[in-house]
Amino acid sequence: MHDESTDVTNGCGKVRTGTQNEAALLALMEKTGYSMVQENGQRKFGGPPPGWEGPPPPRGCEVFVGKIPRDMYEDELVPVFERAGKIYEFRLMMEFSGENRGYAFVMYTTKEEAQLAIRILNNYEIRPGKFIGVCVSLDNCRLFIGAIPKEKKKEEILDEMKKVTEGVVDVIVYPSATDKTKNRGFAFVEYESHRAAAMARRKLIPGTFQLWGHTIQVDWADPEKEVDEETMQRVKVLYVRNLMISTTEDAIKAEFNKFKPGAVERVKKLRDYAFVHFFNREDAVAAMSIMSGKCIDGASIEVTLAKPVNKESTWRQHLNGQISPNSENLLVFANKEDGHQKSLGKPTNLSIRLNGQHSPSPPEVERCTYPFFPGTKLTPISMYSLKSNHFSSAVMHLDYYCNKNNWAPPEYYLYSTTSQDGKVLLVYKIVIPTIANGSQSYFMPDKLCTTLEDAKELAAQFTLLHLDYSFHRSSINSISPFSATLSSGTPNMLPYILRPYSYYTHYPFHFSGSHILLF
Repeated sequence: MHDESTDVTNGCGKVRTGTQNEAALLALMEKTGYSMVQENGQRKFGGPPPGWEGPPPPRGCEVFVGKIPRDMYEDELVPVFERAGKIYEFRLMMEFSGENRGYAFVMYTTKEEAQLAIRILNNYEIRPGKFIGVCVSLDNCRLFIGAIPKEKKKEEILDEMKKVTEGVVDVIVYPSATDKTKNRGFAFVEYESHRAAAMARRKLIPGTFQLWGHTIQVDWADPEKEVDEETMQRVKVLYVRNLMISTTEDAIKAEFNKFKPGAVERVKKLRDYAFVHFFNREDAVAAMSIMSGKCIDGASIEVTLAKPVNKESTWRQHLNGQISPNSENLLVFANKEDGHQKSLGKPTNLSIRLNGQHSPSPPEVERCTYPFFPGTKLTPISMYSLKSNHFSSAVMHLDYYCNKNNWAPPEYYLYSTTSQDGKVLLVYKIVIPTIANGSQSYFMPDKLCTTLEDAKELAAQFTLLHLDYSFHRSSINSISPFSATLSSGTPNMLPYILRPYSYYTHYPFHFSGSHILLF
């Protein structure tokens, strides 16, 4: 409980003393019959509630609550969250001073109650002008393991991880986009519990542990995106992965149309995965069953329903930030896509539609800001002294990458052409002078954009992908050097940038007769 000398304001102009706070909490406990215990920087209300029998609720029953006023406590919060259902446990994170830390975890007795809490309480005005955020919270049981030798098979990785860590349930490994006999240099290891995963992560700290003589990279994998059953029942888009780079959209459409001609509306392919849009959901479900495991151009494909992003329920401020927009505005098992969603930074707000069409308005970036007080001491620094996770755009990452490799800065050359409907289309060619005499003299994406900013960002992203660029929040030195993979165009890990390749409003590009715009 709080110290009696502590005074706090309840946000409405009234000041409550520590004694009043304690009295309010005691009254809540007496009214509900729940117990309350404070330990390890958090205060637990319930867990289990009075009269509870059996195991705790399953995964998916807990929600994360953020932006809670620091002087608000269980006596005000619990009644609000009880509107969605029976609370199994309410965990409020606490400061040593007695204030809360601005966030909490609420576990309900069923998944349905948790989903209802998200629907009715996300962006709820908890006090005048104070809005809370509510999203699903899942215990993460999966680790990302990077820098794995590419010749290692799933069975070898699974056996090795079981030898060095406890509680391993499965290992997820994906073949290289260009060589299906090799892995992509990373894997996801699934553990039986969050605790087992946390203990394994602690043991596998980079620099202190090696696998097969290699220093590995270890971090939390991003949790699966939970989508409610009602929404999934409306999905008519399939996510197809493990395609050959050479496989075309037309070939994919033809294969998926075989079981029912004309069933496929359109196909969008990005590297070795694609989204297949159907006119009817029934056809999509049938195609998923028929096509999963089939071979297209010699590659055995995996087919699942694409998971749509629900803008209302995807409040993306779960401590480290969680959700990043995925290709075609469809979030598909973030961990399963080339690893490029392993480390997530500041997300963007996109207007979402299930059919994958983009809103004409540009995305607004959610920025984390702090007050700048008069007299605050500022120290001049170079951007190159920062870590890679301080940058949110591909343009900045490319500049940073070149500097770290002691290369000359990238040079951007702007070209334009006119589309059939009269639009001016733009594309950048990037030259890195230091390596221009190597196996690739310049980098230019095969898409054109309608805005200068998109064209530059897309070109930088394309270049980073072909330079085998990789970075993680937890690993400062994970910028891989220029290597032989440049000529083959095989990325080890795709970089995180604000907008995925497929987001840009772009047009097919064949370099022929375009003229230069001076910039």
